[in-house]
Amino acid sequence: MELPLETVALFALKLAYEREGESPILRDDPIMSDYEREVFGLLVRRGDVEGIQFRVAHCVGLALEALGGVGTPLGRELYRLSVDFSNAQTMDQLEEPLTLLKNYLKDIH
Repeated sequence: MELPLETVALFALKLAYEREGESPILRDDPIMSDYEREVFGLLVRRGDVEGIQFRVAHCVGLALEALGGVGTPLGRELYRLSVDFSNAQTMDQLEEPLTLLKNYLKDIH
């Protein structure tokens, strides 16, 4: 689960901060320090659903702003997927919405 969480964070931060003509944001970029696989791994091992949701919500919120908010078609869909992820109450319930969120962010990037 750590890799998909890191991927969601990476693609969300790319949407928020990456600009054409500049160096791309990579997994080892300093901006990813709070969203590295190891950080998510610790949260997963602890079963810290709220901690995971908090970190993902921060990244997705930045991406949502970059997309123009919930008033845009892309923003509405991202928001809907993030709500589904935020409504999960167990680690098992995080898996499906995480996959949908990851795939959506990859597609729109």
